[in-house]
Amino acid sequence: MTVLWVVLAIVVVIILSIVGAYNSLVGLRNQVKNSWSQIEVQLKRRHDLIPNLIESVKGYMQHERGTLDTLTKARTQAIGAQTVGERAKAEGALSGALGRLMVSVENYPDLKANQNFLALQEELSSTENRIAFARQNYNDQVLAFNNKIQMFPSSLIASSFSFTKEEFFELEDKSEKEVPKVSFS
Repeated sequence: MTVLWVVLAIVVVIILSIVGAYNSLVGLRNQVKNSWSQIEVQLKRRHDLIPNLIESVKGYMQHERGTLDTLTKARTQAIGAQTVGERAKAEGALSGALGRLMVSVENYPDLKANQNFLALQEELSSTENRIAFARQNYNDQVLAFNNKIQMFPSSLIASSFSFTKEEFFELEDKSEKEVPKVSFS
């Protein structure tokens, strides 16, 4: 009878360990999804600001049509990206296009003094900071989740229930990692 209780206790401990590991993996996966949704909120905010920014500079920057077209194309590609990797690549290109626009703005003193443009530029700068924070948070969550599914014994549970590694949100080119800097001095 004592042996039966010992075996039963061992089975209960094993079941509780499996349930605990599974629940932990589900919690981490949900944190990754939540972090990604925060990135998407900030990226949508940036995507929504760009048409307003383009409209505010169009009248001033007649000779910079190529820059504005590139920015519009990069925005469209970023909106259409599906996977984390595609999104990272497209957002990197969009950041580069925004940076080139802001460098071009330096040649237009009247534009730099325009209140609408200044307000949009401030919103864009704030949004870029929020994106960077959200991206860091997402990557931290992905790291925790990926560690959990690769470490023993939770790796056994992860493989049994088809938990797979998540992709980091990384920009490809170092120049694209920099937030566009704008100076109106």
